[in-house]
Amino acid sequence: MWYSDKWIDYELLDASRGERLERWGEYILIRPDPQIIWGSERKDPRWKKAHGVYRRSKSGGGKWVVSNMPDAWCINYGELKFQLRPMGFKHTGLFPEQAVNWDWFSDIIRKAKAEDPEREIRVLNLFAYTGGATAAAAKAGASVCHVDASKGMVQAAKENLRLSGLGDAPVRYIVDDCRKFIEREIRRGKKYEGIIMDPPSYGRGPNGEVWKLEECAADLIKIAAEVLSDDPLFFLVNSYTTGLSPATMGYMVANTVKTKGSFEAAEIGLPVSSTGLPLPAGASARWVADKVKR
Repeated sequence: MWYSDKWIDYELLDASRGERLERWGEYILIRPDPQIIWGSERKDPRWKKAHGVYRRSKSGGGKWVVSNMPDAWCINYGELKFQLRPMGFKHTGLFPEQAVNWDWFSDIIRKAKAEDPEREIRVLNLFAYTGGATAAAAKAGASVCHVDASKGMVQAAKENLRLSGLGDAPVRYIVDDCRKFIEREIRRGKKYEGIIMDPPSYGRGPNGEVWKLEECAADLIKIAAEVLSDDPLFFLVNSYTTGLSPATMGYMVANTVKTKGSFEAAEIGLPVSSTGLPLPAGASARWVADKVKR
């Protein structure tokens, strides 16, 4: 498992009875997590003093039943700054477990820039959400194309990059269906040295059709690989879909990316402070070119 264990402003304090107890900066939140199927004793007193509590509804969806927190506040990850907002369906606008992936590709970008400072490293970030990966890649020195179908999420990404001092970074923001955008990039002959994909488990196509990631993941990876340049650096795909194991995603990436390189796949996770044990929080598959110094 790959751990996101370098956070200072975020901490997974405890995990019990289907819920996380988390610290986001100075605020304590309780949010549901289907992975937490154990019923350990809740000894931390902050379980009873949370600023925000999100509860699922038996009829579907859910809501914040306790909301003693501001509409928005900021936390840092290293030199990056992100604005948090309590959203529907338990989200805060950031997935802290992804920091382990940010560190991975940021290191690759920095090493490539150190070897050739004049080289433009173009990164395509698909299903880019509020721009955590975009900010990390831009900070490392890449030119980034940020694509998400939600105008609101793209606006949030712009604000996060501004907060991180990257308002003038070479980032192109695209509000579009990711598959349709890739298809146009293929026709235009556009290429990228790095690709990041974090598709949702469920989604809707440009005509409103419902799709499941298990059914289209292989095809998404295949067409995304077509916009890799002749001198690529990395390919990353992440999933929160329980039906897609790390090994399954790793196989699809290895079977698709033909440039010489190495592949690896694993769960990503967060350390639980109360136990020292890891909480699984998704899965990632990675490819990196052989020439990249590890």
